[in-house]
Amino acid sequence: MKTKHTQDETTFKSPLGVGGKHEIDLSTWKRREHFEVFKNFDEPLFGVTVRVECSQAYKKAKESGYPFSLYYLYLSLKTVNEIEEFRYRIENDKVYCFDSVGAGPTIFREDETYGCGYMPYNENIDEFMAQAKAEVERVKAEKGLKFTFNGENLIHYSTLPWADFTAVNHARILSVGRSIPKITFGKLTRDAEKMWLAVDVHANHALMDGFHVGKFFERFQVYLNQ
Repeated sequence: MKTKHTQDETTFKSPLGVGGKHEIDLSTWKRREHFEVFKNFDEPLFGVTVRVECSQAYKKAKESGYPFSLYYLYLSLKTVNEIEEFRYRIENDKVYCFDSVGAGPTIFREDETYGCGYMPYNENIDEFMAQAKAEVERVKAEKGLKFTFNGENLIHYSTLPWADFTAVNHARILSVGRSIPKITFGKLTRDAEKMWLAVDVHANHALMDGFHVGKFFERFQVYLNQ
């Protein structure tokens, strides 16, 4: 049975803080038992892939002069900042909630390598776009991976624009970055009337459930439709 997330889109609120965090009281947390179970899994991450409809978002990006890839990244980052569970991180068996999280995207270069950038979240889309474009150009002009941000208040982003995938798996060190969500975008496809984009979300089951990932996709689709 499908669970409907009924919060009206006009009531969505973004956090005002940047970079700060507070500890979650595990003694009163309703997901404490879930956390205690899943935190010890060898592989606690689970993944969900959904195709989102993005015809209106593509049109709006073009009309506004925004690169479409940065536009849907911005909307996804706006969405995760509005869902508290996406800002949870595990540190020394404690759970913290960051005030906001930025984007840590991979950026493809002409020499067929990629580097890693960092884009802090900014509710002002024009300010975000200006900073994001500058970050893209910086990474493209350099060599190597260029890890420039070592904090955990970010989302790992990847793009696979060559494939309309139905599932994604990630290479990773199991003991590092276990609580940072990963979002991957696929190839933009078209049918007779609409445009579609495959989106995969990987998240730590100790910190959230399918309900929260479902909330992400529902709210992300709302923003894509505006």
